[in-house]
Amino acid sequence: MSDYTGKIILESGEEYYGYRFGSDQDKVLEIVFNTSMTGYQEILSDPSYTDQAVVMTYPLIGNYGMNGEDYETEIPSIGALIVHEYNDEPSNYRSRETLGDVMKRFGIAGINGVDTRMLGRSIRDIGSRKVLITSPEVTRDEGLKIIEKTVIPHDSVSRVSCSEPWVSPPEKEEYHVMAIDCGMKRNIVRSLNRKGCRVTVVPWDTAAEEIMQLDPDGIFISNGPGDPEDVQETIETVRGLIGCKPIFGICLGHQIIALAYGARTYKLKFGHRGGNHPVKNIETGKIEITSQNHSYAVDGESLAGTPLTATHINILDNTIEGMRCEKDKVFSVQYHPESAPGPQDSGYLFDRFIDLMEEGKNA
Repeated sequence: MSDYTGKIILESGEEYYGYRFGSDQDKVLEIVFNTSMTGYQEILSDPSYTDQAVVMTYPLIGNYGMNGEDYETEIPSIGALIVHEYNDEPSNYRSRETLGDVMKRFGIAGINGVDTRMLGRSIRDIGSRKVLITSPEVTRDEGLKIIEKTVIPHDSVSRVSCSEPWVSPPEKEEYHVMAIDCGMKRNIVRSLNRKGCRVTVVPWDTAAEEIMQLDPDGIFISNGPGDPEDVQETIETVRGLIGCKPIFGICLGHQIIALAYGARTYKLKFGHRGGNHPVKNIETGKIEITSQNHSYAVDGESLAGTPLTATHINILDNTIEGMRCEKDKVFSVQYHPESAPGPQDSGYLFDRFIDLMEEGKNA
């Protein structure tokens, strides 16, 4: 084992040896897995992975390098990437840097050479849990003590949200959308811009009164990291906005809307992360193949006491994937219709948001 340069120790006691790339910092994180075959640049730069170590189940990572256009945020906040085989000599005409160089620049730890099939199965069977990224010299007992005394932070949304409002204009403006940034992916903004929306992005804790002062046509609640119950300020903001303007929420935004209406959320055993999750549209009967990245879900039974109704359901585990309140012009989905990375079955949801804003303008 003397040639190994890296090691991971799981909270449950398992150890995996490998080779470091990217940053060589020791870190305690939550370990999760992602089943996507492509899109590691978007995954690496998705703020929803803050404080997490992501195991890529596809075996070869890094082979097409990193480019300047596909980042989902300017400063990636993912904790670590764990892969089976890392390619440090990418071959793609768009490549400008290696994955390892980017990870080193942003302090993202990497371990390669790991049996990701065994590790992925462990996460699936036992569930997500804390992991220590460290060097081979650290013993199992030493590592477990470090893990035990380290608390995963609960302020991730405040760390990845913008600190000041900013605006992204379209080529031709038709609508004005206020987007509450809980860790929003840039392709969501691009998707709204393509539909003619000027997007004013505001911090996660912006009050409802401040948002309404700008008289937007619609309000968007973004994706983001962590437990939705940790962002009480955003929940209160959404509660104050319900019924005022059309509201569209994605991922964490979906969960925040549920909590604002009085429903409940809970943590999944190992979450949904990948680009091929089948979701049934209850209203049409059609199946959408979706991109997902989340640890928490909306409790379907808790919707009974609210004006929300389920619109989409996960085929694999029957979790709630979409909901709406027709009276308030509010709807949300748990998955990612902006598809970066992922299939493009769900782009119609942005059209639905446009339709609701158009109705509001003509009312």
